[in-house]
Amino acid sequence: MGMQWGSFAMLLVVVALACACQNLTGFAFALIFVGLAGALHLLPIADAANVAGLLSLVNGVVYLRSHPFTPRWDLLKPMLISSQIGVLVGLGLLQLLSGDLVNVLRMLLGVTIIACAFLLLSQKGRREKLSGVRAMYTAGGLSGLLGGLFSTSGPPIVYHLYREPLPAALIRQCLLVLFLANTVLRLGIVIAMGELTRSSMIVAAFAVPVVAGVTWLLARYPPPLPVRVLQWLVCTLLLLAGVSMLVSAL
Repeated sequence: MGMQWGSFAMLLVVVALACACQNLTGFAFALIFVGLAGALHLLPIADAANVAGLLSLVNGVVYLRSHPFTPRWDLLKPMLISSQIGVLVGLGLLQLLSGDLVNVLRMLLGVTIIACAFLLLSQKGRREKLSGVRAMYTAGGLSGLLGGLFSTSGPPIVYHLYREPLPAALIRQCLLVLFLANTVLRLGIVIAMGELTRSSMIVAAFAVPVVAGVTWLLARYPPPLPVRVLQWLVCTLLLLAGVSMLVSAL
């Protein structure tokens, strides 16, 4: 694999930690995994993003098979269009910054993680009526941009949709469709360019049972903590990962 067994074991620990945060709060898997893997120099950022994408694809397909639903295309269409464009732009930036400018990429990821942590912590109450189409395009575009760069489509669109006057189940379904669409496009391009490395596939293969195990464990034995406390803990972890990434880049 080109990495030491100690580093590989640490990667699986990071997968378990990121999965636990995802299950407890509904967000942050890719941010924590890519952030910690990059900050600890366990994987190149591009490879870590590919692993996060592969795991997101598996989780999304499994969810859709057991939770069929009818999409709300009036909500999804503008966000899907702009997010797909954002993925293309994000992948282009990733290619530009992955060579000699890799430290710039690490700094960009660190700033992104810190900004997302503050964004999610400062989330306000719900609006009284749905946002306009322009807001949907903007949120979708930012989500796709982060998805193309780091396979972290979540924060902008999560922040936007959870402020809308919509049922929580519908919001989760919309998010799932958006994340799956972005992941399929991103992975398709990465595979076509021959940049899905063997190490990424091996890490993802070993990570699937870890994700399944952590998900089962937390569903059976959820920690007795309020949701807001869990969110603060996850966002604190995000801040630590982002600061570590900035320090390692500098």
